[in-house]
Amino acid sequence: MSDTSVPAEERDGLIEVPVGAGLWECVFMVAPLVIVGTKEADGWDFAPKHMAMPLGWEGLYCFACTPRHATYRNVQSHPQFTVSFPRPEQIVESSFAAGGRYEGDVKPALAAVPTAAARVVDGRVVAGCPLYLECELERIVDGFGSASLIVGRVGAAYAAREALRGSEVDDADLVHRLGLLAYLPPGRFAVVRESLSFPYPEDFRQ
Repeated sequence: MSDTSVPAEERDGLIEVPVGAGLWECVFMVAPLVIVGTKEADGWDFAPKHMAMPLGWEGLYCFACTPRHATYRNVQSHPQFTVSFPRPEQIVESSFAAGGRYEGDVKPALAAVPTAAARVVDGRVVAGCPLYLECELERIVDGFGSASLIVGRVGAAYAAREALRGSEVDDADLVHRLGLLAYLPPGRFAVVRESLSFPYPEDFRQ
């Protein structure tokens, strides 16, 4: 019988961490880093997001946001957005997109971020990225504490030729050559170049 009087961290090496907002400050995790573009009044806004991912297998993409942020309000008033996946060498532009707002509610740092016109939606993307999504707003789901989930339906997607998988290139070589930018919350980033095939069981089904 186990001795329950012994502290948990002495029994199994695990230490209790705070549940809530502080949880995400205690450990590192791997997350994507994307830049969401939205129309804002007569201009455009860009904001980096790491709580972002495909939602299911039917062409939906989502990211967490909050009504306090301009991205949320912009999508409400103009229900479209773009998603740019920056290269590792675009980490500085990604940082600029997180810049603060000043007099007139403008983000002057965005002037240093090169952009290009979107192809389908009324929006812009960050120039030079290997992958883009253009989305129509599907729905906004509020109520996850102070956060909301913004879900878009992908209407267009395009990628740099050198980023595409194919029979003529090995997946491991592609990842190594391209390098994938990852965010490690709460405040670091990494470049993924080494990868291995996942050992799925023979009877695995999606």
